Amino acid sequence: MRLTTKISMQQISKEVCFWYISISENLSVLDMTIVVDCDSHIMEPADLWQTYLEPKYRDRAIRIEEIDGVETLIIGEQPMLAGRLAGLGGAHLDRMAAFTTPMKYIDGCEPASYEPLARCRMLDEWQVDSGVLFPTIGILPFPLDDMDLNTAYCRAYNRWQLEFFQQAGNRVVPVAIVNWHDIDAAAVELAHCIKVGFKGVFVPPEIVNGQRPGQPAFDPIWRLCAEAGIPACFHVIVRFGGSAVPFVDWMMTSPGLTFSFGLGATGQMIPALTSVIMDGLLDRFPTLKLISVEAGCGYAAYLMDRLDEKHQFFKDLTLTPLKMKPSDYIRRNCYFVAEPEERTIDAMLTLVGEENILWGSDYPHIDSTLSAPTLIRNSVRALSDARRKAVLGGNAVKAFSLD
Repeated sequence: MRLTTKISMQQISKEVCFWYISISENLSVLDMTIVVDCDSHIMEPADLWQTYLEPKYRDRAIRIEEIDGVETLIIGEQPMLAGRLAGLGGAHLDRMAAFTTPMKYIDGCEPASYEPLARCRMLDEWQVDSGVLFPTIGILPFPLDDMDLNTAYCRAYNRWQLEFFQQAGNRVVPVAIVNWHDIDAAAVELAHCIKVGFKGVFVPPEIVNGQRPGQPAFDPIWRLCAEAGIPACFHVIVRFGGSAVPFVDWMMTSPGLTFSFGLGATGQMIPALTSVIMDGLLDRFPTLKLISVEAGCGYAAYLMDRLDEKHQFFKDLTLTPLKMKPSDYIRRNCYFVAEPEERTIDAMLTLVGEENILWGSDYPHIDSTLSAPTLIRNSVRALSDARRKAVLGGNAVKAFSLD
């Protein structure tokens, strides 16, 4: 099965996209509020890797096949998510139907999820200036038995996303993916992506090669981010084993989608952020920007208080002495992407910092809503004008260096 665009990227004229860009800029100027969606996704075309991989890897491309009549995703020659691919997207679908009736990957993909021009139109309808782009298939596990193939998958995705970015212009903010299991190759790819205009890097909140995110093994990546001024975006991932499966014994009891979707995000994010703080990463790279994506913002103050309290008891026993309290690093270096209906946004602006809170829609994933832009505007309506503008987009401009 091939997900093909109605209008290829080569066919979309620059004049048309610039028209959409101009429309959006005019919408923002009306109330001088910049609006940036800091957690949006693309649905990768099903033939992306068959098209953008170097020829020698194409026989092992990520692809979708029908096996025994059931649509199945193949990554590294391993089948996964048989019969459930529509649920990778599906914000526009009925949830019951998406999980209980036969649907294909294309059924979960609105045109705006993979066509630059359609994305521009949707952003205009939403009155959103720009959307930060994260992958969908790219948050699934890539092969660990072939590092060259893993790295090639990342290069292919980044090639495609660069074309998407070139067509959509400043309506989207491209975020690179790299192979964290091969740091030398990852550094080469990230340096290239930074050179061609990528604005962030995707960070899996998990243990990689026995190393926590904050340990020095990953310093070549952190150094590139700090020097370029781009944020490292810790984004929730899908894993079927390992450290990124939180509450694993609970998950084995099949507690349901609300349990797994509700707790999985912070179950990944809290250990990852605790590592980068307690392992001294932010002393080694004091200007590094970190963003917590798709876990909400309400846990931020809890984490600050919890770490500060325990640190005062155990700081003399810490393997890596810190120059500041844990909460000081969160205030100085960390951003948190709020969910559209979070009630704690104003409190987090006070407790964490007025520059630290962003918002995201999670479009077009099954646990998101097409009403996200309206909902976030309602959620910040009662805030001061300065705080409202900061959350809607002002903080994102600083975090992603968009000005």
